[in-house]
Order: sequence, then structure tokens, then C-alpha cells
Amino acid sequence: MKLRIGTRKSPLAMWQAHKAQDLLESNGYSTEIIPISSEGDLKLSQPIYELGITGVFTKALDIALVNNQIDVAVHSLKDVPTQIANGLHLAACLPRGDHQDIFVIKSNDFFTKEKRTIATGSLRRRAFWLHQFPKDELVDLRGNVQLRIQKLLQNEWDAAIFAYAGLDRSEILLDLKKQDLSYHFLPAMVSAPSQGIVGMVTRKDLDLSEISHPSTEKAAHIERSFLRKLQGGCTAPIGGFAKILEDGQVEFHGVVLSLDGKEKIEVKKTAMVTDAVAFGIEMAEICISQGAEQMIREIKRELNE
Repeated sequence: MKLRIGTRKSPLAMWQAHKAQDLLESNGYSTEIIPISSEGDLKLSQPIYELGITGVFTKALDIALVNNQIDVAVHSLKDVPTQIANGLHLAACLPRGDHQDIFVIKSNDFFTKEKRTIATGSLRRRAFWLHQFPKDELVDLRGNVQLRIQKLLQNEWDAAIFAYAGLDRSEILLDLKKQDLSYHFLPAMVSAPSQGIVGMVTRKDLDLSEISHPSTEKAAHIERSFLRKLQGGCTAPIGGFAKILEDGQVEFHGVVLSLDGKEKIEVKKTAMVTDAVAFGIEMAEICISQGAEQMIREIKRELNE
């Protein structure tokens, strides 16, 4: 059986697909990569409301899975909804890359300016930045990593925030110096749940558990269950990172922020974890006990205004 690997066409998406292909083929699978455009009206073979959750199948790769056009959809796992639709499952995780966020700057006077303009399309990054630097102005930035770097160069912005893994895997880090750009890590910014993880989503009849990276998969389930318990369908500034220690313990750090970054709810715990999903839920419930649900309701209200 040849596994058809579906991917979007961006350089980062293709990098991820080739990594998944290498892993599958090293474990005896025959594969082919099928790039899929996100444009166009792709028809479902059954109504969306029968698939278990609204909105998941607006993504072209997931539609292709449901319609049996591909067998494996390769994603940056942080982009995959925490509730995967009926009939599909997270089948495997590749070894995690660097999970951290970085900011890319244009000049060294960045650090002496009183007020700076920072570009990001992420509510989480925006809130974390404002929590630390409330005087700065945040502007919206979207598109693939190449386009976002181009926009940074073309606009009068001081910096833009990225996932380190995205720039590294797209081989952009090496080119920053040529464009008079430099980058710096953001250790105080808790990464998005599953950031740095490449996931393979398949129909439930395909079992790839033997090729999944165990500690990465464990971290993914902790972080995704933490997010799912908190989010309730609302986009919110939530960070969650589970580090699997050498002795088998899990070091977890989770944060919920208000949109303006002024309010912060935080949980930190190190423990032996046998049930990853239950542990993620437990971490979310600690945040809820500190008022996270009320904060997220307020965020939802603000975003809908």
C-alpha cells in the first residue's frame, strides 16, 4: 500500500511533508507527496454537521482526508484543532523541534527606543509582549514566513515575532544577516501548545503509533488537552509547554493572559505523569480556579465587539 501524504505548498509545509515521508519510508512504507492548494471549492462527501465539529473541514487537507484523496495530512500541530473530527485522529508526532518564540529586529537601536512597533498575527504573542513591554504598539502580520519577513523589511516596523522552528525549517535564519536582520529568543514567552511539533493526522483505520516519537506525543497530548479544556471554542492568549525530563517527569508551564497583557494566570508543576490528557486537564483546572474561565469569556466578548 502506498501512503499518499497531503501537504500545503509553502516551503515550510513541504519541509514538514518530506520529514514525514523520510520517517514513513524508513519504517517500510511506500509513499508519495501530494501538494494540495487551499483555494477552490472542495466538496465534501457528507455534510459538515455530521463530521463532529464545525469548522475543522474548512482546511483543504482535512477535506482531502475525508474524501480519501490522501491518507496522511501533515501539519504544524499547533494549527490542528484540539477536537479532531469524527473518523480522524492524530496518528503520529515527529520529534519536536525548538518550541521557542523569537523576535526579528532591523537595527540595534531597537533596545534603546522608548516605544517600538512590533508585528505579529498571534493574540498570544501580542499579549505576552504587552505584558512585558506595555508601551509598545502591536500591528497585525499574517502570511507564510517568507512573506512576513518581506513585510517586516517593507514597513516602518521595528520587529516581528516568529516561531524559531518555522524560520529554522524554512532555512530563513541563515539569510537574516544578509538582510541586516537579527533575531533574539523570548524566554519569558510561553510557546503555543504543540509549537515545534509536526503531526500526522489520518483516518482512524490507519495506525502509525509505532513510528510516533513517544515523549513528543506525550507532551502534545498534555498541551492539547490543557488548551481544549480552557479554550471552549474561543481563540485566546494561551501558552502551554510540557518538557519531558530525563527521569520521566513532566515539567509543565501554562499561562492565560488578557488581550492587553495586563492580567496573567499561571500554573507551573513538575510531576510523574501516567495519563497525559488527564494531567493537561488538571493544569487547566488550576487556571480555571484562578479565574481563567471568566477571563476567556471577557476575551470572547472583546473579540466579538
